[in-house]
Amino acid sequence: QVHVAESGGGRVQPGGSLKLSCFASGSVFNSYTMGWYRQAPGKQRELVAGITSIGSPNYLDDVKGRFTISRDNAKNTMYLQMNSLKPEDTAVYYCNVGVYGMEYWGRGTLVTVSS
Repeated sequence: QVHVAESGGGRVQPGGSLKLSCFASGSVFNSYTMGWYRQAPGKQRELVAGITSIGSPNYLDDVKGRFTISRDNAKNTMYLQMNSLKPEDTAVYYCNVGVYGMEYWGRGTLVTVSS
């Protein structure tokens, strides 16, 4: 069982920045494939950014150049640096962990971009 917990959400003005963190338990964190998903009201959950166990990132086209995903294996933590935020980035952001054929989710953290 992997316990996943997100933090760092909040309210920010358009053009602002936020950094999300995701802590995942376990002794094999460096083997986890991880990702950030988001779900806006009335929309399906979508993958925003993913990072492999060796640190290779991939991004949703809409966030390329604005968001940066990273991981610190020593701290069992993944991050999402979000810059130049837009109102359409407003959503609940979820952390996803994949390992040994299983998937684990956090409860999500709300990001609101509004003036």
